[in-house]
Amino acid sequence: MSPHRMIRCTAVAVVALLPVSIQAEEKPAAIRGEASATVAREIFAKPDVTGGAGHRILVGEGDVRLPLVVVRGTPYAMGWHLGRQMKSEIHQFVPAALAGITKELGVTEAQLTEVWARSAAYADDRVEQELAGLADGSELSLSTLQAVHAVPLLMPYSCSSIAAWGAATEDGHLYQTRNLDWSLEVGAHEFPSMVLYIPDGGIPHIVPSFAGVIGAHTGMNAKGIVLSEMGDSSAKEAPYDVHAPHFAIFFRTLLYDGDSLSRTLDIFQNQQPTKRYHFVFGDGQNEHRAVKLRAHSPEGEGKWLSIWKDNDPTDEIAPEVMSCVVYNDEGRGAFPTLKAEHGKLNGEKLVALANQIPIKGGNVENVIYDATALRMWVSYAHGDQEAYQRPYVYVDLKTIDADADGRPDLE
Repeated sequence: MSPHRMIRCTAVAVVALLPVSIQAEEKPAAIRGEASATVAREIFAKPDVTGGAGHRILVGEGDVRLPLVVVRGTPYAMGWHLGRQMKSEIHQFVPAALAGITKELGVTEAQLTEVWARSAAYADDRVEQELAGLADGSELSLSTLQAVHAVPLLMPYSCSSIAAWGAATEDGHLYQTRNLDWSLEVGAHEFPSMVLYIPDGGIPHIVPSFAGVIGAHTGMNAKGIVLSEMGDSSAKEAPYDVHAPHFAIFFRTLLYDGDSLSRTLDIFQNQQPTKRYHFVFGDGQNEHRAVKLRAHSPEGEGKWLSIWKDNDPTDEIAPEVMSCVVYNDEGRGAFPTLKAEHGKLNGEKLVALANQIPIKGGNVENVIYDATALRMWVSYAHGDQEAYQRPYVYVDLKTIDADADGRPDLE
């Protein structure tokens, strides 16, 4: 059994908590009530989090400052500390967003919880343990958090990503973009949350996300692996397959365990996605390259996955391909800039390019990574401005010292 699979206890364990010499029906009502309360406390006793830690800081300048939480420990402990640090924003965002989403989709919270349960059966138990910790730390019900994490399984969205490295960039670093073009009506962008996970087991990684959301629509780990996603399925293809982990949960597995691009691809190919996607996976430190993937699980065994490297004549967008670049912009015009700036690309120029190709009216968040130097630039929509219209916050993972002990947290 994998060390990451949770041990699931049965009702037999609960029975074992009661004295075997006295039958429950023989007890006075008051004693039965006291015993029931004792059992409940035993069942929901919180795991030890003393070996973990959580610290929150603000990154950015002036009035453009974003919360960044650094959490350490077991999956449960990291979730618990994240819940404590983001408790206020989680309570402001999650219940209200869930109420609006259930109304829009015409589903109940209980139905979303059922969707989560089915998908989570195929997913990484470390994420489920984090979610339990998040519920306990934030004091928001686990079922509510499960329901909100099921929402991406039911909603369509579309995005873009570009990776450039080696001869395409001015310093040889691997840079990768991620435009999140989704629903501004959900209001997630008003509750940004960047989380640096430093697990007891696994690779440290950062996830730019939203309060109360531990799935990763993008992210980068300390080995220089960076992940981006683009949804291809329309609303007409719904309902999507829920008997598989959603990519945002599976991304966390890849960030935990992917120490090279080859290893990341090996893990990825063992699990078909819930619907049709494009992905860009980059490696800025080990293999110094990136690939584009088309993963269309409805197409069946042997047909669902295509992987293209740079300058690949079989790429679906050929001949608009080039060396040391892969991208998927859904035809929004990235190629002329990539061609003109080839050999000169850097973080600043890829920020500008990301700002040129969002789906306007739905640009929730943009991230540009330097996966070689472990840096990133992040913008969230706010008020009446979309992410492409907002200033970017610069984050250098190697210098973060959230616990203020004088040493970088990743040291």
